[in-house]
Amino acid sequence: MPARRVTAFAPGRVNVIGEHTDYNGGLALPFAIREGVTVEATALAPGSDRVEVRATDLGEHDSFPLREPGRAGGWRAFVRGAVAELDAAGRPLVAMRVEIAATVPRGAGLSSSAALTVSLCLAMTALADSPDAGALDRLELARLCSRVENDWTGAHTGLLDQLASLYGDADEAMRIDFAELTVTPVPLRLHGWRFAVADSGQRHAHASSGYNERRAECASACEQLGVTTLSEADAAQVAMLPEPLRRRARHVLGENERVREAVQALQAGDIRSLAALLDASHASLRDLYEVSTPAVEATVAALHAAGAAGARVMGGGFGGAVLALLPPGTELPAGATEVAPGPGAHVL
Repeated sequence: MPARRVTAFAPGRVNVIGEHTDYNGGLALPFAIREGVTVEATALAPGSDRVEVRATDLGEHDSFPLREPGRAGGWRAFVRGAVAELDAAGRPLVAMRVEIAATVPRGAGLSSSAALTVSLCLAMTALADSPDAGALDRLELARLCSRVENDWTGAHTGLLDQLASLYGDADEAMRIDFAELTVTPVPLRLHGWRFAVADSGQRHAHASSGYNERRAECASACEQLGVTTLSEADAAQVAMLPEPLRRRARHVLGENERVREAVQALQAGDIRSLAALLDASHASLRDLYEVSTPAVEATVAALHAAGAAGARVMGGGFGGAVLALLPPGTELPAGATEVAPGPGAHVL
């Protein structure tokens, strides 16, 4: 018998290192955070064919037919896209009332959009699933959630955010290999060091920023090199590319190597080397991938001045949050928030 009410939670994420590598078949090292999005789904009376939605923190509503959700903008696109993609995948659905509450800030590079999509899909499937419906595994769910963002909100994201939200665990980061789509836990023992994020004050939106332009540039570079993803190329091949494609590819290859080095640093307990890798990643994102902004640069500088040993722009860039690594005994900088690994997405 399907449930009458289900509550699901999906976390945002912090990506320690490995930015813009997911859609380039590379490596990343994220961890799920404690903040995220909670969705409560309640089945409506038999005979209803509507989905009624309330975003409690925004004080906004939506309503649409279950089988013909139609298009909408903003947060409504995620809800309608989740319904449409679950239906297209053959998942059972019921008319429902949906309530959304978020503790992860929107547009700050902490993957609030993936947290929203994952929590919606978890709640909707758990509400309607019968015992013979068949389990929707986490990788399949990550792909479905990615389609929601790609096809319904116009953000051509990879799978990093969805996988981090779904596979997260307390006290662990995860090494994601996007060529093989494998997720390997990496213990996150910081020995008194702390991660913190600071808002640059500049909102970003994937669909309206340069994110999609960067993806198109990478696709063009792959076409010119005759490879499927930039991570398959080598330095000699990349050197033959015209600018700015050469800079984009150099970042991808360098960032993959920094992920490998970051995993080694964590395994060795060498957190100061991890901090240096954050600085190197930021320099590459600023100079080669060109996703930083004056507001981001000012935030990075302020975090260093406050004692951070490493700091970098995170997420898609073009604004949003900056990640910092603070040595033991360093006070949390003004305006910064400590972030720590938390559990992955789950039904409560």
